[in-house]
Amino acid sequence: MGKVDARERLIVALDLPDVETASAMVNRLDGVTNFFKVGLSLQLAVGVEDLIKSLLDDHKKLFLDYKYYDIPETLTKAVSQAARRGVTFLTIHGSSDLIKAAVKGRGDTGMKLFTVTVLTSWDQSDLLEMGYSRHTVEELVLFRAKMALDAGCDGVIASGREAKAIKDISQKLLVVTPGIRPDGHQEDDQKRRMTPTDAILAGADYLVIGRPIMDAADPLAAAKKILAEMQGAFDTALGVVTY
Repeated sequence: MGKVDARERLIVALDLPDVETASAMVNRLDGVTNFFKVGLSLQLAVGVEDLIKSLLDDHKKLFLDYKYYDIPETLTKAVSQAARRGVTFLTIHGSSDLIKAAVKGRGDTGMKLFTVTVLTSWDQSDLLEMGYSRHTVEELVLFRAKMALDAGCDGVIASGREAKAIKDISQKLLVVTPGIRPDGHQEDDQKRRMTPTDAILAGADYLVIGRPIMDAADPLAAAKKILAEMQGAFDTALGVVTY
């Protein structure tokens, strides 16, 4: 495997209050990153269709994080709509039948499908509250990762803490990791957080980062600093020698 360009592996989460703020952030980060996540915080925002169209028209990569979950027939139709639009990554959720329905909807387009394993804001106590008394967090993550692989999914959304174990199941599974917090970042709702370096060295292929960039006094400088850390970690993981 050749050298990895960290700029292709950073997905900036536009988890912002409105489309105007999100569009301004995209412009502010222009030339630094080309991959953006649009998720539930903007799903019903006025103008979100214009934002999506603008990203795609400008040849940005779009991670549509709507976590599609429905009956198979509906899921196939919904996923096919996203694929036709030119979405790069799409999140889905559910059983193997639903994943297979999503794969059918994706067809032969280049869009990649990712199943959600366990949210990075969850720990063992959250699993118990939701009725998952038979599995640890890692066991449930790996169970869902294996199901995703068998159903034809491209990868999973998972914490960096489980990335190595997922890669042990199959190197084919891409791991997209949220809950990334640089050293020194304040505590928040991300219970299974990791630094960019630790997540990449554990096996994460892509990092989704929102608040450490969005909330920074200088988002551009914060993004550049994170990218530098990511690049160093990818180089280390691949044994790249720099002079």
